[in-house]
Amino acid sequence: MNSMTGFGRAKLEKDSREYLVEIRSVNHKYADITVKTPRNLLYLEDKVRKAVLNRVSRGKIEVFISYANYGIEGKNVVINKELAKKYIEELTNLAEETEIPSGLRATEISKMPDVLNVNIEEEGLELIWNELSECLEKALDNFIEMRKVEGNKIKQDIEVRLENIAKNVDKISELSTGLIEEYVVKLEERIKEILKVDVVDQTRLSQEIVIYSDKFSTEEELTRLKSHIAQFKGLLETKDASCGKKIDFLVQEMNREINTIGSKSGKLEITNLVIDLKTELEDIREQIQNIE
Repeated sequence: MNSMTGFGRAKLEKDSREYLVEIRSVNHKYADITVKTPRNLLYLEDKVRKAVLNRVSRGKIEVFISYANYGIEGKNVVINKELAKKYIEELTNLAEETEIPSGLRATEISKMPDVLNVNIEEEGLELIWNELSECLEKALDNFIEMRKVEGNKIKQDIEVRLENIAKNVDKISELSTGLIEEYVVKLEERIKEILKVDVVDQTRLSQEIVIYSDKFSTEEELTRLKSHIAQFKGLLETKDASCGKKIDFLVQEMNREINTIGSKSGKLEITNLVIDLKTELEDIREQIQNIE
């Protein structure tokens, strides 16, 4: 079980190139990945996103990439001569019109926008991705490891709460046993008291018992709830790290059964236990919002 909260960082140095990758995430219903890279690495943004999706299924994830290249390998210096000539022409005209000396130098023209550019060769682009990919995978390893640690803490908390729920369900099951028999005795006594008779019409009494049993019996709900708890425990032990959606659905089903038991409850002790169940389940629901 993985948490959706995590942080991972990795740094890589190769020759004169330095890479730094930082990944952080919080909970989110789907996979929402934002990649922030230097301008000269924008072409790798889609590859980075796909690499993250291969390892992570859910969460609002931010990937920050820093890159510095202090070497000359794979670089080409390109001068836009036509643009430089246009700068020279316009600046010369300006100098003549204002009667000031231009004193233009090549170094000054090279500083003009888009005159001097450093391009990376095709082989260099592939080299950068290979090295960045290595750094990214290390950051993802650290990132996922932290999510596992956080996920294990959530799992331990859920297991305790799930065990409390199971115990309370057993108590409700015990308290529910004999409710119909109690109802029959009370109903018969009440009828005798109201009608002032010693003998009660057993046919009519049987009809009332059937109606009561159908309306207030919680046997089916308790059986389904116990089944959901068993499934929940199974999901906690699964090797599928991204089990959050399945657990979320299961919690909704458990909540539905508990609400039904609460609406059928005619005993104070059961009502109190239902309140405890809803409290524990709400705490679990809050926890699973952060499960991948």
